[in-house]
Amino acid sequence: MRAPNSETWLAANQRGLMAEVAWIRQRLDGQVGEGPAGTSAALDLVCEQFGLTHFERAILVLTAAVELDGSFGEALARAQGDAARPVPTFGLALAALAEPHWSALAPWGALRHWRLVELGPGSLTTAALRIDEWLLHALVGAGGLDPRLAPSLRLLEPGTPLPSAKGAVDALCAAWLPDSGAAGGAPEKTGAGGPGATGAGGLPPRLACLCGRLEASRAVFAQACARLGWDAYALATADVPPGAGEREELVRLWEREALLRPAALLVEAGDAPSRAATESFLARLTVPAAVSGGDATVGGGRPVAVIDAPAATATEQRALWGAALAGDAAFASLNGALDRVVAHFDLDPCRIEAAAGRALGAQPGNGRGSEAGDDPAQRVWAACRRSARGGLDDLAERLETTACFDDLVLAAEQLDLLQDIAAQARHRTQVYEQWGMAGPSQRGLGINALFAGPSGTGKTLAAEVLANTLELDLYRIDLSQVVSKYIGETEKNLRRIFSAARGSGAVLLFDEADALFGKRSEVRDSHDRYANVEISYLLQAMESYRGLALLTTNMRQALDQAFLRRLRFVVSFPFPGPAERGRIWARAFPVQTPTQGLDLDRLARLSVAGGTIRSIALQAAFRAAATGVPVGMGEVLHATVAEYAKLERPLSEAEIGGWR
Repeated sequence: MRAPNSETWLAANQRGLMAEVAWIRQRLDGQVGEGPAGTSAALDLVCEQFGLTHFERAILVLTAAVELDGSFGEALARAQGDAARPVPTFGLALAALAEPHWSALAPWGALRHWRLVELGPGSLTTAALRIDEWLLHALVGAGGLDPRLAPSLRLLEPGTPLPSAKGAVDALCAAWLPDSGAAGGAPEKTGAGGPGATGAGGLPPRLACLCGRLEASRAVFAQACARLGWDAYALATADVPPGAGEREELVRLWEREALLRPAALLVEAGDAPSRAATESFLARLTVPAAVSGGDATVGGGRPVAVIDAPAATATEQRALWGAALAGDAAFASLNGALDRVVAHFDLDPCRIEAAAGRALGAQPGNGRGSEAGDDPAQRVWAACRRSARGGLDDLAERLETTACFDDLVLAAEQLDLLQDIAAQARHRTQVYEQWGMAGPSQRGLGINALFAGPSGTGKTLAAEVLANTLELDLYRIDLSQVVSKYIGETEKNLRRIFSAARGSGAVLLFDEADALFGKRSEVRDSHDRYANVEISYLLQAMESYRGLALLTTNMRQALDQAFLRRLRFVVSFPFPGPAERGRIWARAFPVQTPTQGLDLDRLARLSVAGGTIRSIALQAAFRAAATGVPVGMGEVLHATVAEYAKLERPLSEAEIGGWR
């Protein structure tokens, strides 16, 4: 329960509560008065929300008195005629308190249904009664979230209201409180001994299903709760207990929290051990709740209102950026820089606020220490990259990128294609939106490419060059680790990756695509058909992805032509010839590496790709460092023999003739 932030309220509540304790003591001593000299506002609210009778209220005070008054145990022992029983019991309550009724401690009665009192061992009349600790704190005005709920729940802040989300907020308020006019209100009250809040016609309040991105669903949910004066909490489906008993305990603890605070719960759809557990949990709730993810079938028979939760528009994002950076004059003249940021990073208000704070906090003059030097526009861009990563670091490997186009040894045709990819990624907003080339459909606007060629020919290096040129993060996803033999798991893994990457604009490199691609015509069994479904899902996700998505394969010949047509670019990385190998060898040793007598023409005779050249050069450098000599042909020869042995390849005389 949220107690009013007022010392006057706390003092008055304390006086009223102790007055009720004093009145209960009088009842135990056989004195029958007109009633307590004052009442507790917190206790009044508890009794109203949980539908307690006068007798049940008195039992609560009786159990609280033991905790609040150190001498109260003596009165209890005296009233029971047993110095060894300074504890409240139901038998004592029936004998000493007004308007007693046996159903007060029935399992379906309010006190036990809501876990307000705990019954110790023994018979019903002689067992010790104890007030729930959470309720005791609430009664004295020091209420907080039940410690049993705290590990699983997260408080959501309402954030900045967005005009585009007003309709969704209105609809959510109306779904919970149909008679509120979407303008305010509070949860319906519980009848005496009832199970919880009820909506119109005695039905449980409607469960709302929020469709859209999780961040947008959270924002709409928190805004609706703020309008109604409720706290907004979120629970992940993974935290819903699979066991029926634990799940019922969670339902009860949350419902009493929701009624007393008041509050509403957003169940965030995601990977969970059991969908049935989530459905059962939502079906048991009798207080306002919502579920994200757009699945309206999880209500377990409850009325479900399906509501679209829109993400912040580009105009709203730019306004949020302007407001967040308005306090620093250095950011006053960003102008077109913010348009570029909004065009590439699709951030929700919370991430915009976090990124703006990071950009403002980056101290000029630190170089790399401030992420992007002194340029305010670069500081904003770098802050966006960090804020937009979300959970992608947990799902893929982020590669540091420093390579540029000068580091690539490719034919002009391949270099031109890579330049085209970079140009399309850089100008997509201008062409699609400002020039109207997107057309009436938003499908197929993602920029994707396939890099095909033998291992070590520079496919990953080319991805690093594109990411560095575009000033974006590069994440490598090993498809051999994503693909699962279990039907549906591969799509789930891919969905998780693209969901985490949404809004980041990162370059996604799906490595080892051979693990997934195959000729569609070769369908021998159901597993082949599902493999085609997985491929189609990946290509569809790439086409819809806001950033740049790349695939690599060593076996282009295994790809179905129908799949190739869905790719924007296909870049072939051929095995390097002697001239290309000579250029790669020339760059294999940095200028600070001591070398002596290296013959590039002879080195170029080695029939290996760039990746292998890099490995040989590195091993030769370590051997030279260990022996204290510059890198020469002897060191390279030793490293070459070791590398060929690792690859189980014969080293021909044509390759190393004349080296010795």
